[in-house]
Amino acid sequence: MAEKSHRVLFVSFVLTFTLCLASFAQQPSQPAPQAPAKLSGSQRLAQWRSSRVSIYMNDFGELSRYRDANAALPSAAAGENRVVFYGDSITDGWKLADYFPGKPYVNRGISGQTTAQMLVRFRQDVIDLKPKAVIVLAGTNDIAGNTGPVSLEDIEANYTTLAELARLHNIRLIYSSVLPVHEYTERAGDMFNQRPPDKIRVLNTWLKDYCDAHGCMYLDYFSAMVDDKGFLKKDLADDGLHPNPAGYKIMAPLAEVAIEKTLAAGQ
Repeated sequence: MAEKSHRVLFVSFVLTFTLCLASFAQQPSQPAPQAPAKLSGSQRLAQWRSSRVSIYMNDFGELSRYRDANAALPSAAAGENRVVFYGDSITDGWKLADYFPGKPYVNRGISGQTTAQMLVRFRQDVIDLKPKAVIVLAGTNDIAGNTGPVSLEDIEANYTTLAELARLHNIRLIYSSVLPVHEYTERAGDMFNQRPPDKIRVLNTWLKDYCDAHGCMYLDYFSAMVDDKGFLKKDLADDGLHPNPAGYKIMAPLAEVAIEKTLAAGQ
């Protein structure tokens, strides 16, 4: 009798287990996770600006970035031709010691900045360092709207104020052209939507005319880096905007010539 009960229990267990397996097999499979949708240029900008809210609200000019470095920087020695490279990420990422060995050149670039932010920190990061000259490379992030929509006229007004401050403090000014951009690589995305090439050309024309009229040096990176289509040469920037070593290799001698001419003119 006991043996029969055991057989009944075993058969019941097998049937239950089989039904469970069948039920599990009939469950609808979970959908495969979908790849995130590719963001447009405007969506990426909005996302990036949202990540910067804390900076914009608490330290708009990012004065904290170089405060300690400025305090530790020795005063320029007598006869030293100190030059400040002043700008955004293109300057920030430029390893000056590699391209200008032994030169008293000081890097004060901050990634993502616009001319409005650069005005805020110009005294701390340029004037107070008492350089002989300053190379300003800016404008591309203004065109992109990093700190909000801005007209070309407002960008030009910021350039003018920077120039007037430099002149007031006897700092020779070198204005760099805005670099061209390209969309030749996947990393570049829709760069032309963010930084329309026509706007870059208009701003560069204004910069050159301003320098001609006010005795500034115009440093024309654009002409040396643009291709026959009017875009940044593909091999000079992997992401369509920031120079790679090949790009900086073209920029460095142009900057050196501009510095030499500017300092010679100021003697």
